[in-house]
Amino acid sequence: MQGSFTENRRFEKIDFREERLDGGSYEECGFINCNFNSIDLSGMSFIKCLFDGCDGTLIKLKNTSLQEVKFVNCKLLGVQFSDCRKFLLELDFENCMLKLALFAQIKLKSIHFKNCNLQEADFSEAELQGAIFENCDLLQSTFFHTNLEQADLSTAFNYSINPEINRLRKAKFSMQGVIGLLDTYGIEIV
Repeated sequence: MQGSFTENRRFEKIDFREERLDGGSYEECGFINCNFNSIDLSGMSFIKCLFDGCDGTLIKLKNTSLQEVKFVNCKLLGVQFSDCRKFLLELDFENCMLKLALFAQIKLKSIHFKNCNLQEADFSEAELQGAIFENCDLLQSTFFHTNLEQADLSTAFNYSINPEINRLRKAKFSMQGVIGLLDTYGIEIV
């Protein structure tokens, strides 16, 4: 890996569109209220890092390593997490705006989404065993050949998941959320 190695550093209120973030590796760093809007983070490595209150709309993550990375109160519109390096990929999201995010064809077992807006996110062919979607809005999100075995969607809402083309064994849903498993059949529930 080319570039610098940065450890245990806190970056606060930096607009990386104006001040360049050096390529390389960042370990146990905090990025607080920073602007990454449309920044190219391709090939970089973030290990045990926290992004809190950041705007990461349309960031580029081609071959980026994200290991034990937590996003809190972040705006991550249209981010293609599928472009990340797959090895040791581990993410956690809390209170994030993830509209139009792409999680297709990646393994994120036991990932935790808490209070996130995941409208129109794409989870096609993703491995999400044991994932938790805690109080998440999944309006128009795509689940196609997605493995959701043992996932917890009991507090998620606005989802539409076809049980015939997704793996749902031992997944948890609320009674009112079961409608999201039946809407593909075009039946009326009164």
